[in-house]
Amino acid sequence: MRPGGVRSFVLELARVPGGAYRGGERLCGRVLLEAAAPLRVRALEVAARGGAATHWLEGRSVGVNAVSSDYAAAETYLRRRQLLLRDTGETTTLPPGRHEFPFSFQLPPTLVTSFEGKHGSVRYCVKATLHRPWVPARRARKVFTVIEPVDINTPALLAPQAGALEKVARSWYSSRGLVSLSAKIDRKGYTPGEVIPVFAEIDNGSTRPVLPRAAVVQTQTFMARGAHKQKRAVVASLVGEPVGPGRRALWQGRALRIPPVGPSILHCRVLHVDYSLKVCVDIPGTSKLLLELPLVIGTIPLHPFGSRSSSVGSHASFLLDWGLGALPERPEAPPEYSEVVSDGEVAAAGQSPFPPLQDTNLSLEGPFFAYIQEFRYRPPPLYSEEDPNPPPEAMRPRCMTC
Repeated sequence: MRPGGVRSFVLELARVPGGAYRGGERLCGRVLLEAAAPLRVRALEVAARGGAATHWLEGRSVGVNAVSSDYAAAETYLRRRQLLLRDTGETTTLPPGRHEFPFSFQLPPTLVTSFEGKHGSVRYCVKATLHRPWVPARRARKVFTVIEPVDINTPALLAPQAGALEKVARSWYSSRGLVSLSAKIDRKGYTPGEVIPVFAEIDNGSTRPVLPRAAVVQTQTFMARGAHKQKRAVVASLVGEPVGPGRRALWQGRALRIPPVGPSILHCRVLHVDYSLKVCVDIPGTSKLLLELPLVIGTIPLHPFGSRSSSVGSHASFLLDWGLGALPERPEAPPEYSEVVSDGEVAAAGQSPFPPLQDTNLSLEGPFFAYIQEFRYRPPPLYSEEDPNPPPEAMRPRCMTC
């Protein structure tokens, strides 16, 4: 038995699907107190805290002395407090046994995803404090995880990303040819577990073989007092085959799978977590050719229906730009109305074959109007210098001055 009459003091949180919370949800739990004897209590409170903090040291030399600068910053996202036993100036006596005190907090509508880095973190926790007269306060603490949703089904994150670079390979002040690199991916937003198809073209105009590579890089940026510090890590990579002198290589969707990583953190004032796809070419004897394409790692995967038209359209144009696909076949024109409905049926009906519009201000949003808007008419015939229907020879061209 512990001194003071408290056998156990535990804080528990209710389980949530996925084990993580998000902004706007309710944080529910309970405080379990087991007393071995009558217990005098002054107050019992629960507090929820959450925020981001960064800290690092930078040293520099001033003459013969070493001076270090301390950089620190913090930002608060969650601060809630609830009294389970209010302090009224008098003590409350709890009988021996097990006591349960439920609590709940409404989380703010927007939070920042939990994160742990070398020079900063984003943390959330709940603390329970038991105040008793003439006895040190008893505390219990529980950490919980927050994952803010990042939806990649937006036009900005569904847009293709592309770039191109070239570099002159040099050795001892002599040029050995031009090496060029162009790369493209079908969209900017991905989720963990997805495969990024990398399209690239490597043209080696030098006299030595070059080696293409690609990697997904995570960049952690910590900010404080106008300064920043970065830490980079490679989370996934692939290596291509060497490209010989005067040869050209083409990547037609080389697969690069994203491992289980945290989502991008873009809306925090003291730290950022960014991702990028780096495609580079190692050139012997000179610096490598590096091309960087931005990425956003989200939590809501690509919707199979809501963004199908935009994603399929961007993917089709993406393949056409690289010469890897063909245009879909032109749809056939609809049949004539007389081929579908006979004159007798129309006369028997005694009315127009089309139902009248119920509202004169009806917008063109129905399936019939959508089909008309999407239909593409056949192109006009090709231009020819020869008239397919020439006039008769007996007809004399009329003089414009007569």
